[in-house]
Amino acid sequence: MIDTLVVHCSDSPQGRGDDAATIHQWHLERGWDGIGYHSVILEDGTIQHGRPIYWQGAHVKGHNRNSLAVCLIGHGYDATGAQFASLRSLLQGWKRKWPDARVCGHRDLQLGKDCPGFDVAQWWGDA
Repeated sequence: MIDTLVVHCSDSPQGRGDDAATIHQWHLERGWDGIGYHSVILEDGTIQHGRPIYWQGAHVKGHNRNSLAVCLIGHGYDATGAQFASLRSLLQGWKRKWPDARVCGHRDLQLGKDCPGFDVAQWWGDA
């Protein structure tokens, strides 16, 4: 049962061309089974698939079992309008499937993290 929808950022420079394949490689290098996020949103708003939704994510220690994760390429505080539009659309789709799921940022689940660089709950609530 999915009860949490978590927003992350790649914390990489804007314009470098990072994408889901880049993150997949980073996570393999950490010894993981591949990309830990279920979706990745590029700077132009394109949504790329990461892990299949039926596969447990690897994105917040202690919170992976019942959550889905999306990663914005770049820094969340620098996200483009297209990224925010795609993020809202993706989360709305997930919320249709799991209406009781909480929408939050990585920083809301792991002390000492700033990711994704903005208050996701406030942003989501402003819809």
